[in-house]
Amino acid sequence: MSASVEGARELVLADGEGVADLATYVARARTLDADGAMRLQAVGPVLAAWVCVVPGQGMMRSGLVLALRTMALHGPHELDVTVPLRSLADRFARRSATGDASTSLPVPPTEVSPQWAGVSPPRGGWEPVGQVSAEALLAAAEHGIEEVAKGAPDGSGAAAVAMLRARVWARDIEGGATAGAGLATRALGFARPGDGQVATVHRSGPWTRVSLPAGHVLSR
Repeated sequence: MSASVEGARELVLADGEGVADLATYVARARTLDADGAMRLQAVGPVLAAWVCVVPGQGMMRSGLVLALRTMALHGPHELDVTVPLRSLADRFARRSATGDASTSLPVPPTEVSPQWAGVSPPRGGWEPVGQVSAEALLAAAEHGIEEVAKGAPDGSGAAAVAMLRARVWARDIEGGATAGAGLATRALGFARPGDGQVATVHRSGPWTRVSLPAGHVLSR
């Protein structure tokens, strides 16, 4: 599918709950970077929505942290584009203002090419390496946010701030996960304090995947 009248691209979610989930995900992603982007990969009846949590450094994007949430689509689709979060937010705002209750979402025509979008985690070869509690992930996020705030006061150079963030979010916590996974979990609402969830941790080559029912965090 992923095409509508006059060649405009669109996604048709399976139901209204999926539309609401995607809108919430976009809003939360903008708390990380209001000018960020989302990669929309639709294959068959599944939409994979990617956002960058920590951009990483160097040619290999060392320290890169990506978040992934999947939603069911109505019928087969084929699409792989990266679009501004702002454009998606505008579409959801328009839906709300007009009372649009459909499950169709026009894909913004403007595409962007952030470096992280060109780095794709492997689809296979994942081996279990441990578990990490949601509480540990959320605690790592809180500590990391505080550390970055204290270590990067007003006037700090962009390079110094980037190095500090990279160091903080690459820090290992329990189960083979990193603090960056905690940041993604907190910011994107993958877990809440006291919910008792436990994430599974898998590894494939240089990549680590932390999985919760609400989404996945992939880092390298």
